[in-house]
Amino acid sequence: MNLLTKTIALLAMVSSSLTAESPIRPGDRIAIVGNTFADQLRIHGYLETALLLRTKGNPVSIRNLAWAGDTLDVRQRPTNFPTEAATLTAHRTDAIIACFGMGDSFAGEKGLPGFRKNLEAFIASHRRKKYNGRSEVRLILVSPIACENLGRLTPNWSQRNNELAAYSRAMKEVADDQRIPFIDLLKPSSELMMIGSGPNLTTNGIHLNAYGYWLMSRVMAGALLPGPQSWRIVVDAQSKKASARGAKVTTAKTGHELRFTVQVENPPSPAPPAKGLNHGKLDANLNHLVVQNLAPGHYLLTVDGKTIAAANHEQWAKGVVIDSTPVHKAAEAYRQAVNDKNLQFTYSWKALNQVHIVGERKRSASGRSLPAEIIEFNKLADQKDEALRDGIPLETHEWRLVRKSGKGQN
Repeated sequence: MNLLTKTIALLAMVSSSLTAESPIRPGDRIAIVGNTFADQLRIHGYLETALLLRTKGNPVSIRNLAWAGDTLDVRQRPTNFPTEAATLTAHRTDAIIACFGMGDSFAGEKGLPGFRKNLEAFIASHRRKKYNGRSEVRLILVSPIACENLGRLTPNWSQRNNELAAYSRAMKEVADDQRIPFIDLLKPSSELMMIGSGPNLTTNGIHLNAYGYWLMSRVMAGALLPGPQSWRIVVDAQSKKASARGAKVTTAKTGHELRFTVQVENPPSPAPPAKGLNHGKLDANLNHLVVQNLAPGHYLLTVDGKTIAAANHEQWAKGVVIDSTPVHKAAEAYRQAVNDKNLQFTYSWKALNQVHIVGERKRSASGRSLPAEIIEFNKLADQKDEALRDGIPLETHEWRLVRKSGKGQN
């Protein structure tokens, strides 16, 4: 088993440090707090999309309260900004996902005792609080990611990783002591960063790019609430038989083409934003079509008449990643709807013109009108939450695999 295969296994196995029970449950009302990593989760939407698709019918509801640059002991807000407790209560929060450690780790080894103390104080500040009005809030701690080696951009990446490892260990030790779920992102991110076959995960060594968020959100989602397996469809071109995991497939028909209908049962995650790129065999975690016993040649796959993939007979026999079907496009549109919901909430909670809302201009004409506008933005976020309840449609589509004509082919 090579490093990449081990890493793929890690994506499926990352879990809380103490219990096999999923840290997140269907129907949970969740708040995300923390640093820049956590703040940017709301912009990319991959984590929230995955959790929503896994809780269709009884969806989670997420509000991102993270603030770029936050550390455990420095969480500055504008004058008269609503307290975190007030916002958590307004959301009726069941669970808090807390992402810290990156900014804190710049204090180095000498900062570890203070970090532990601050983490324990953060946990104590939420202990026995019933923001939902019924039960004690549940905390989940999330470690920082590793520092990526980007050459001259990251001259101290090895030292940074030593410091990040020390702070992650401290987080785990506190989590174990407090019996709180802990998700380690340092190890899987470090191992993926060491693989040379894929694109970079970060822009500057510590801030994830879009591909990095797509990838690490998959790790987080698997740790928070494991979902169904990716689907895999296998068709035999000679026997005309088909089988599938995570989908329903009709018997294949042949003539000059293979034709079959597919209804995907397990909703896919949106396709990676780095088109055509991934970390080698990471595609083992994605959706596949395998077509066996094809005559030699090059074949096009179409779904509802639109080209989805192209490969030769040997590649089809091994399996080809499928990530642009109508259901994948629906998943991407769903992610965009998630991002829009988050934007409406951000307008209501962290508006850019805070000075007119809670600051020195709140008594101006424009300041007096803003509170009502904020309420409307919050209503919009709630309405969009409700619109996300049913997930994405899992319709039946016609798939065709057609041999391309060319020299030596018919």
